[in-house]
Amino acid sequence: MKATFSKYLLANFLSLLLPVVLMAQTVVSIHIDATINPAVAAFIHSSIEKAKKENAQCLIIHLNTPGGLLKSTRTIVGDIIESPVPVVVYVSPPGAQAGSAGVFITLAAHVAAMTQGTNIGAAHPVGMQSGLDTIMSEKVTNDAVAFIRTIAEKRNRNADWAENAVRNSVSVSASVALQQKVIDMIANDDNELLQQLDGRIVQLNGGNITLHTKDVKVLEYEMSFIEKLLNIVSDPNIAYILLMLGFYGVMFELFNPGSILPGIVGVICLVFAFYSLNTLPVNYAGLALIVFALLLFILEIKIVSHGVLAIGGIVSLLLGSMMLIQRGAGPAGQISWTVIISSVIITTLFFLFVIGMGLRAQRLKPVTGVESMMGETGEAKEELNPLGMILLNGELWQAESISGIIQKGEKIKVKNMKGFKLFVERVQEVQEV
Repeated sequence: MKATFSKYLLANFLSLLLPVVLMAQTVVSIHIDATINPAVAAFIHSSIEKAKKENAQCLIIHLNTPGGLLKSTRTIVGDIIESPVPVVVYVSPPGAQAGSAGVFITLAAHVAAMTQGTNIGAAHPVGMQSGLDTIMSEKVTNDAVAFIRTIAEKRNRNADWAENAVRNSVSVSASVALQQKVIDMIANDDNELLQQLDGRIVQLNGGNITLHTKDVKVLEYEMSFIEKLLNIVSDPNIAYILLMLGFYGVMFELFNPGSILPGIVGVICLVFAFYSLNTLPVNYAGLALIVFALLLFILEIKIVSHGVLAIGGIVSLLLGSMMLIQRGAGPAGQISWTVIISSVIITTLFFLFVIGMGLRAQRLKPVTGVESMMGETGEAKEELNPLGMILLNGELWQAESISGIIQKGEKIKVKNMKGFKLFVERVQEVQEV
Protein backbone atom coordinates (compact mmCIF):
# COMPACT_ATOMS: atom_id res chain seq x y z
CA MET A 1 0.00 0.00 0.00
CA LYS A 2 2.86 2.36 0.92
CA ALA A 3 4.69 1.52 -2.35
CA THR A 4 1.56 2.33 -4.37
CA PHE A 5 1.09 5.62 -2.53
CA SER A 6 4.74 6.57 -3.06
CA LYS A 7 4.48 5.91 -6.79
CA TYR A 8 1.33 8.02 -6.89
CA LEU A 9 3.10 10.95 -5.20
CA LEU A 10 6.12 10.61 -7.51
CA ALA A 11 3.93 10.57 -10.61
CA ASN A 12 2.08 13.70 -9.47
CA PHE A 13 5.35 15.43 -8.62
CA LEU A 14 6.80 14.66 -12.06
CA SER A 15 3.61 15.78 -13.78
CA LEU A 16 3.87 19.12 -12.00
CA LEU A 17 7.61 19.45 -12.63
CA LEU A 18 7.55 18.48 -16.32
CA PRO A 19 5.86 21.67 -17.60
CA VAL A 20 8.36 23.77 -15.65
CA VAL A 21 11.27 21.86 -17.16
CA LEU A 22 9.84 22.18 -20.65
CA MET A 23 9.21 25.90 -20.21
CA ALA A 24 12.86 26.32 -19.25
CA GLN A 25 14.02 24.88 -22.58
CA THR A 26 15.89 27.11 -25.03
CA VAL A 27 16.46 27.24 -28.75
CA VAL A 28 19.55 28.90 -30.24
CA SER A 29 18.86 30.96 -33.37
CA ILE A 30 21.39 32.38 -35.84
CA HIS A 31 21.17 34.18 -39.19
CA ILE A 32 23.38 33.48 -42.20
CA ASP A 33 22.87 36.12 -44.87
CA ALA A 34 26.13 35.89 -46.80
CA THR A 35 28.18 33.74 -49.11
CA ILE A 36 29.55 30.55 -47.58
CA ASN A 37 33.15 31.12 -46.54
CA PRO A 38 35.52 30.06 -43.72
CA ALA A 39 34.21 32.79 -41.41
CA VAL A 40 30.63 31.51 -41.82
CA ALA A 41 31.81 27.92 -41.31
CA ALA A 42 33.57 28.93 -38.07
CA PHE A 43 30.44 30.78 -36.89
CA ILE A 44 28.19 27.77 -37.48
CA HIS A 45 30.67 25.55 -35.66
CA SER A 46 30.71 27.88 -32.65
CA SER A 47 26.89 28.10 -32.79
CA ILE A 48 26.62 24.32 -32.48
CA GLU A 49 28.96 24.46 -29.51
CA LYS A 50 26.83 27.25 -28.01
CA ALA A 51 23.64 25.20 -28.46
CA LYS A 52 25.33 22.23 -26.81
CA LYS A 53 26.48 24.35 -23.88
CA GLU A 54 22.98 25.77 -23.41
CA ASN A 55 21.42 22.29 -23.61
CA ALA A 56 19.23 23.76 -26.34
CA GLN A 57 16.44 21.77 -27.97
CA CYS A 58 17.88 22.67 -31.37
CA LEU A 59 19.88 25.17 -33.36
CA ILE A 60 17.90 27.12 -35.99
CA ILE A 61 19.94 28.45 -38.91
CA HIS A 62 18.07 31.14 -40.85
CA LEU A 63 19.71 30.72 -44.23
CA ASN A 64 19.90 33.10 -47.18
CA THR A 65 22.89 32.49 -49.43
CA PRO A 66 23.65 32.49 -53.16
CA GLY A 67 26.40 29.90 -52.60
CA GLY A 68 30.07 29.93 -51.75
CA LEU A 69 33.16 27.80 -51.36
CA LEU A 70 32.93 24.02 -51.57
CA LYS A 71 35.62 23.52 -48.92
CA SER A 72 33.70 25.63 -46.39
CA THR A 73 30.46 23.87 -47.39
CA ARG A 74 31.99 20.46 -46.65
CA THR A 75 33.14 21.75 -43.25
CA ILE A 76 29.63 22.99 -42.40
CA VAL A 77 27.96 19.78 -43.59
CA GLY A 78 30.37 17.72 -41.49
CA ASP A 79 29.64 19.82 -38.40
CA ILE A 80 25.87 19.48 -38.90
CA ILE A 81 26.00 15.71 -39.41
CA GLU A 82 28.18 15.26 -36.32
CA SER A 83 26.24 17.78 -34.23
CA PRO A 84 25.07 16.53 -30.80
CA VAL A 85 22.24 19.06 -31.05
CA PRO A 86 19.49 18.93 -33.73
CA VAL A 87 20.12 21.48 -36.46
CA VAL A 88 17.18 23.09 -38.24
CA VAL A 89 17.95 24.97 -41.47
CA TYR A 90 15.19 27.48 -42.19
CA VAL A 91 15.41 29.23 -45.58
CA SER A 92 13.98 32.64 -44.76
CA PRO A 93 12.79 35.43 -44.92
CA PRO A 94 10.59 35.66 -48.06
CA GLY A 95 12.84 36.37 -51.03
CA ALA A 96 15.72 34.37 -49.59
CA GLN A 97 17.42 31.53 -51.41
CA ALA A 98 19.44 28.44 -50.65
CA GLY A 99 21.52 28.43 -53.81
CA SER A 100 24.51 26.28 -54.70
CA ALA A 101 26.30 25.62 -51.38
CA GLY A 102 23.04 26.42 -49.58
CA VAL A 103 21.44 23.29 -51.09
CA PHE A 104 24.06 21.03 -49.49
CA ILE A 105 23.65 22.74 -46.11
CA THR A 106 19.84 22.58 -46.20
CA LEU A 107 19.78 18.91 -47.15
CA ALA A 108 22.28 18.10 -44.38
CA ALA A 109 20.02 19.56 -41.66
CA HIS A 110 18.15 17.29 -39.27
CA VAL A 111 15.07 19.33 -40.17
CA ALA A 112 14.85 21.35 -43.40
CA ALA A 113 12.27 24.13 -43.59
CA MET A 114 11.45 27.00 -45.91
CA THR A 115 9.10 29.94 -45.89
CA GLN A 116 6.84 30.89 -48.79
CA GLY A 117 8.52 33.07 -51.39
CA THR A 118 11.91 31.37 -51.15
CA ASN A 119 13.68 28.95 -53.47
CA ILE A 120 16.30 26.24 -53.34
CA GLY A 121 18.54 24.72 -56.01
CA ALA A 122 21.07 25.52 -58.74
CA ALA A 123 23.91 23.56 -57.15
CA HIS A 124 25.94 22.85 -60.28
CA PRO A 125 29.67 23.34 -59.53
CA VAL A 126 31.43 26.08 -61.47
CA GLY A 127 34.67 25.13 -63.23
CA MET A 128 37.80 25.86 -61.25
CA GLN A 129 39.26 27.78 -64.18
CA SER A 130 38.21 28.86 -67.63
CA GLY A 131 40.34 26.22 -69.34
CA LEU A 132 38.71 23.27 -67.56
CA ASP A 133 38.36 20.44 -70.08
CA THR A 134 35.31 18.21 -70.45
CA ILE A 135 36.80 15.25 -68.57
CA MET A 136 37.87 17.33 -65.58
CA SER A 137 34.52 19.13 -65.54
CA GLU A 138 32.73 15.78 -65.46
CA LYS A 139 34.92 14.64 -62.57
CA VAL A 140 34.10 17.75 -60.56
CA THR A 141 30.38 17.34 -61.26
CA ASN A 142 30.39 13.64 -60.38
CA ASP A 143 32.17 14.38 -57.11
CA ALA A 144 29.53 16.98 -56.21
CA VAL A 145 26.75 14.55 -57.18
CA ALA A 146 28.17 11.81 -54.97
CA PHE A 147 28.48 14.28 -52.10
CA ILE A 148 24.93 15.59 -52.33
CA ARG A 149 23.38 12.13 -52.83
CA THR A 150 25.18 10.91 -49.71
CA ILE A 151 23.71 13.80 -47.72
CA ALA A 152 20.19 13.35 -49.11
CA GLU A 153 20.15 9.60 -48.53
CA LYS A 154 21.35 10.01 -44.95
CA ARG A 155 18.47 12.40 -44.25
CA ASN A 156 15.93 10.34 -46.25
CA ARG A 157 15.36 13.17 -48.71
CA ASN A 158 14.87 13.14 -52.48
CA ALA A 159 18.32 12.10 -53.71
CA ASP A 160 17.25 12.13 -57.37
CA TRP A 161 16.17 15.77 -57.12
CA ALA A 162 19.42 16.60 -55.31
CA GLU A 163 21.42 15.05 -58.15
CA ASN A 164 19.33 16.94 -60.70
CA ALA A 165 20.04 20.21 -58.84
CA VAL A 166 23.75 19.55 -59.30
CA ARG A 167 23.76 18.23 -62.86
CA ASN A 168 21.10 20.53 -64.35
CA SER A 169 21.05 23.47 -61.90
CA VAL A 170 17.37 22.83 -61.08
CA SER A 171 15.82 25.32 -58.66
CA VAL A 172 12.34 25.05 -57.10
CA SER A 173 10.03 27.02 -54.84
CA ALA A 174 9.19 26.09 -51.25
CA SER A 175 5.91 24.42 -52.22
CA VAL A 176 7.52 22.24 -54.89
CA ALA A 177 10.41 21.42 -52.56
CA LEU A 178 7.93 20.16 -49.97
CA GLN A 179 5.98 18.12 -52.54
CA GLN A 180 9.18 16.49 -53.82
CA LYS A 181 10.39 15.70 -50.28
CA VAL A 182 13.37 17.98 -50.52
CA ILE A 183 12.41 19.72 -47.27
CA ASP A 184 10.33 18.69 -44.28
CA MET A 185 8.02 21.64 -43.73
CA ILE A 186 6.95 25.16 -44.71
CA ALA A 187 6.56 27.79 -41.98
CA ASN A 188 5.55 31.40 -42.40
CA ASP A 189 7.54 32.64 -39.40
CA ASP A 190 9.58 31.50 -36.42
CA ASN A 191 6.56 30.94 -34.18
CA GLU A 192 4.93 28.64 -36.72
CA LEU A 193 8.25 26.85 -37.21
CA LEU A 194 8.58 26.19 -33.47
CA GLN A 195 4.99 24.90 -33.30
CA GLN A 196 5.63 22.45 -36.13
CA LEU A 197 8.90 21.30 -34.56
CA ASP A 198 7.26 20.56 -31.21
CA GLY A 199 6.97 16.81 -30.66
CA ARG A 200 9.01 15.95 -33.76
CA ILE A 201 11.39 12.99 -33.42
CA VAL A 202 14.90 13.71 -34.69
CA GLN A 203 17.61 11.13 -35.30
CA LEU A 204 21.03 12.06 -33.92
CA ASN A 205 24.19 9.98 -33.99
CA GLY A 206 23.58 9.08 -30.37
CA GLY A 207 19.96 8.03 -30.93
CA ASN A 208 16.51 9.55 -31.40
CA ILE A 209 15.25 12.54 -29.40
CA THR A 210 11.91 14.34 -29.29
CA LEU A 211 11.90 18.11 -29.71
CA HIS A 212 9.99 20.22 -27.20
CA THR A 213 9.82 23.67 -28.77
CA LYS A 214 6.50 24.93 -27.47
CA ASP A 215 6.91 28.09 -25.37
CA VAL A 216 10.70 27.81 -25.48
CA LYS A 217 13.08 30.69 -24.92
CA VAL A 218 14.74 31.71 -28.19
CA LEU A 219 18.37 32.71 -27.67
CA GLU A 220 19.68 34.87 -30.52
CA TYR A 221 23.36 34.21 -31.16
CA GLU A 222 25.35 36.61 -33.34
CA MET A 223 28.80 36.73 -34.85
CA SER A 224 31.52 38.32 -32.75
CA PHE A 225 33.17 41.50 -34.01
CA ILE A 226 36.15 39.53 -35.35
CA GLU A 227 33.86 37.00 -37.09
CA LYS A 228 31.87 39.83 -38.70
CA LEU A 229 35.09 41.50 -39.81
CA LEU A 230 36.49 38.28 -41.28
CA ASN A 231 33.16 37.60 -42.98
CA ILE A 232 33.25 41.05 -44.59
CA VAL A 233 36.84 40.76 -45.82
CA SER A 234 36.11 37.27 -47.21
CA ASP A 235 34.09 38.98 -49.93
CA PRO A 236 36.29 38.90 -53.08
CA ASN A 237 35.47 42.53 -53.90
CA ILE A 238 36.55 43.66 -50.44
CA ALA A 239 39.65 41.46 -50.63
CA TYR A 240 40.62 43.00 -53.97
CA ILE A 241 40.08 46.56 -52.70
CA LEU A 242 42.12 45.85 -49.56
CA LEU A 243 44.90 44.41 -51.72
CA MET A 244 45.08 47.55 -53.83
CA LEU A 245 44.87 49.87 -50.80
CA GLY A 246 47.67 47.88 -49.19
CA PHE A 247 49.88 48.34 -52.23
CA TYR A 248 49.04 52.08 -52.32
CA GLY A 249 49.97 52.56 -48.66
CA VAL A 250 53.24 50.64 -48.81
CA MET A 251 54.35 52.31 -52.06
CA PHE A 252 53.47 55.77 -50.73
CA GLU A 253 55.55 55.09 -47.60
CA LEU A 254 58.50 53.83 -49.67
CA PHE A 255 58.55 56.93 -51.86
CA ASN A 256 57.82 59.33 -49.00
CA PRO A 257 59.77 57.94 -46.00
CA GLY A 258 58.56 59.19 -42.65
CA SER A 259 54.89 59.46 -43.57
CA ILE A 260 54.28 56.48 -41.22
CA LEU A 261 50.45 56.44 -41.40
CA PRO A 262 50.19 55.29 -45.05
CA GLY A 263 52.65 52.49 -44.34
CA ILE A 264 50.77 51.30 -41.25
CA VAL A 265 47.41 51.38 -43.01
CA GLY A 266 48.92 49.66 -46.05
CA VAL A 267 50.36 46.77 -44.05
CA ILE A 268 47.07 46.25 -42.16
CA CYS A 269 45.15 46.21 -45.45
CA LEU A 270 47.60 43.72 -46.94
CA VAL A 271 47.30 41.40 -43.92
CA PHE A 272 43.50 41.32 -44.22
CA ALA A 273 43.73 40.99 -48.00
CA PHE A 274 46.04 37.97 -47.75
CA TYR A 275 43.75 36.39 -45.15
CA SER A 276 40.81 36.82 -47.48
CA LEU A 277 42.71 35.60 -50.53
CA ASN A 278 43.79 32.56 -48.53
CA THR A 279 40.11 31.62 -48.15
CA LEU A 280 39.36 32.11 -51.85
CA PRO A 281 40.47 30.09 -54.89
CA VAL A 282 43.21 32.51 -55.93
CA ASN A 283 44.90 32.30 -59.31
CA TYR A 284 48.51 33.22 -58.50
CA ALA A 285 49.21 34.09 -62.11
CA GLY A 286 46.64 36.88 -61.72
CA LEU A 287 48.31 38.07 -58.50
CA ALA A 288 51.70 38.05 -60.24
CA LEU A 289 50.29 40.19 -63.07
CA ILE A 290 48.99 42.74 -60.55
CA VAL A 291 52.41 42.98 -58.86
CA PHE A 292 54.07 43.25 -62.30
CA ALA A 293 51.66 46.07 -63.21
CA LEU A 294 52.67 48.03 -60.11
CA LEU A 295 56.33 47.53 -61.04
CA LEU A 296 55.67 48.87 -64.53
CA PHE A 297 53.95 51.97 -63.11
CA ILE A 298 56.97 52.64 -60.89
CA LEU A 299 59.35 52.24 -63.84
CA GLU A 300 57.18 54.61 -65.88
CA ILE A 301 57.76 57.27 -63.25
CA LYS A 302 61.53 56.72 -63.16
CA ILE A 303 62.17 55.96 -66.84
CA VAL A 304 61.09 58.00 -69.86
CA SER A 305 59.23 55.43 -71.98
CA HIS A 306 56.71 57.80 -73.61
CA GLY A 307 53.82 55.90 -72.03
CA VAL A 308 54.79 52.38 -73.13
CA LEU A 309 55.38 51.14 -69.58
CA ALA A 310 52.19 52.79 -68.35
CA ILE A 311 50.13 51.09 -71.06
CA GLY A 312 51.75 47.77 -70.21
CA GLY A 313 50.92 48.37 -66.55
CA ILE A 314 47.26 49.09 -67.31
CA VAL A 315 46.90 45.95 -69.44
CA SER A 316 48.72 43.81 -66.87
CA LEU A 317 46.58 45.17 -64.01
CA LEU A 318 43.35 44.60 -65.92
CA LEU A 319 44.25 41.02 -66.89
CA GLY A 320 45.54 40.23 -63.41
CA SER A 321 42.36 41.54 -61.79
CA MET A 322 40.21 39.45 -64.12
CA MET A 323 42.25 36.31 -63.36
CA LEU A 324 42.78 36.89 -59.63
CA ILE A 325 39.84 34.79 -58.40
CA GLN A 326 39.38 31.42 -60.08
CA ARG A 327 35.91 30.55 -61.30
CA GLY A 328 35.56 27.83 -58.70
CA ALA A 329 34.06 30.35 -56.29
CA GLY A 330 30.99 30.71 -58.51
CA PRO A 331 29.21 33.98 -59.36
CA ALA A 332 29.06 34.94 -55.66
CA GLY A 333 32.83 34.62 -55.43
CA GLN A 334 33.82 36.75 -58.41
CA ILE A 335 35.15 40.31 -58.43
CA SER A 336 32.67 42.85 -59.82
CA TRP A 337 33.56 44.44 -63.15
CA THR A 338 32.70 47.83 -61.66
CA VAL A 339 35.27 47.29 -58.91
CA ILE A 340 37.91 46.11 -61.39
CA ILE A 341 37.51 49.02 -63.83
CA SER A 342 37.36 51.58 -61.01
CA SER A 343 40.49 50.14 -59.39
CA VAL A 344 42.44 50.12 -62.66
CA ILE A 345 41.60 53.78 -63.30
CA ILE A 346 42.37 54.87 -59.73
CA THR A 347 45.63 52.89 -59.64
CA THR A 348 46.77 54.40 -62.93
CA LEU A 349 46.07 57.93 -61.70
CA PHE A 350 47.63 57.18 -58.32
CA PHE A 351 50.96 56.07 -59.72
CA LEU A 352 51.20 58.49 -62.62
CA PHE A 353 50.24 61.57 -60.63
CA VAL A 354 50.51 61.13 -56.86
CA ILE A 355 53.64 58.96 -56.72
CA GLY A 356 55.06 60.80 -59.75
CA MET A 357 54.68 64.15 -58.02
CA GLY A 358 56.35 62.75 -54.92
CA LEU A 359 59.36 61.50 -56.89
CA ARG A 360 59.68 64.78 -58.78
CA ALA A 361 59.55 66.66 -55.49
CA GLN A 362 62.42 64.53 -54.18
CA ARG A 363 64.53 65.52 -57.20
CA LEU A 364 63.99 69.26 -56.59
CA LYS A 365 66.86 71.22 -55.09
CA PRO A 366 66.34 71.91 -51.36
CA VAL A 367 65.20 75.47 -50.67
CA THR A 368 66.03 75.55 -46.94
CA GLY A 369 68.83 74.36 -44.68
CA VAL A 370 72.49 73.69 -45.42
CA GLU A 371 71.80 71.80 -48.65
CA SER A 372 69.99 74.81 -50.12
CA MET A 373 73.22 76.85 -50.00
CA MET A 374 75.48 74.28 -51.60
CA GLY A 375 76.61 75.55 -55.00
CA GLU A 376 75.08 79.01 -54.55
CA THR A 377 77.13 81.95 -55.84
CA GLY A 378 77.67 85.29 -54.08
CA GLU A 379 80.13 88.21 -53.82
CA ALA A 380 83.01 88.93 -51.47
CA LYS A 381 82.22 92.12 -49.53
CA GLU A 382 85.79 92.27 -48.23
CA GLU A 383 89.05 90.49 -48.75
CA LEU A 384 88.98 86.86 -47.68
CA ASN A 385 92.43 86.02 -46.29
CA PRO A 386 91.16 83.50 -45.54
CA LEU A 387 88.27 84.94 -43.44
CA GLY A 388 85.91 87.69 -44.41
CA MET A 389 82.30 88.64 -45.10
CA ILE A 390 80.37 87.70 -48.25
CA LEU A 391 76.97 88.65 -49.65
CA LEU A 392 74.77 85.63 -50.45
CA ASN A 393 71.11 85.91 -51.47
CA GLY A 394 70.91 89.38 -50.00
CA GLU A 395 72.39 88.31 -46.64
CA LEU A 396 75.83 88.84 -45.10
CA TRP A 397 77.66 85.68 -44.03
CA GLN A 398 81.02 85.00 -42.44
CA ALA A 399 83.06 82.94 -44.88
CA GLU A 400 86.42 81.26 -45.19
CA SER A 401 88.22 80.84 -48.49
CA ILE A 402 89.45 77.38 -49.44
CA SER A 403 91.13 78.62 -52.68
CA GLY A 404 93.57 81.22 -51.44
CA ILE A 405 93.05 84.95 -51.06
CA ILE A 406 89.81 86.24 -52.61
CA GLN A 407 89.67 89.97 -53.36
CA LYS A 408 86.74 92.20 -52.53
CA GLY A 409 84.07 92.12 -55.28
CA GLU A 410 85.06 88.72 -56.67
CA LYS A 411 82.40 86.08 -57.27
CA ILE A 412 82.46 83.12 -54.91
CA LYS A 413 80.74 79.72 -54.75
CA VAL A 414 79.65 77.95 -51.55
CA LYS A 415 81.20 74.51 -51.09
CA ASN A 416 80.37 73.68 -47.47
CA MET A 417 78.95 75.01 -44.22
CA LYS A 418 79.78 74.39 -40.59
CA GLY A 419 77.73 76.14 -37.98
CA PHE A 420 77.17 79.64 -39.31
CA LYS A 421 80.41 79.81 -41.33
CA LEU A 422 80.50 79.16 -45.06
CA PHE A 423 83.46 77.68 -46.90
CA VAL A 424 83.78 79.18 -50.38
CA GLU A 425 86.01 79.20 -53.44
CA ARG A 426 86.65 81.58 -56.31
CA VAL A 427 84.18 81.10 -59.17
CA GLN A 428 86.80 81.78 -61.85
CA GLU A 429 88.87 78.79 -60.72
CA VAL A 430 85.84 76.49 -60.98
CA GLN A 431 85.12 77.76 -64.49
CA GLU A 432 88.73 77.18 -65.58
CA VAL A 433 88.61 73.59 -64.33
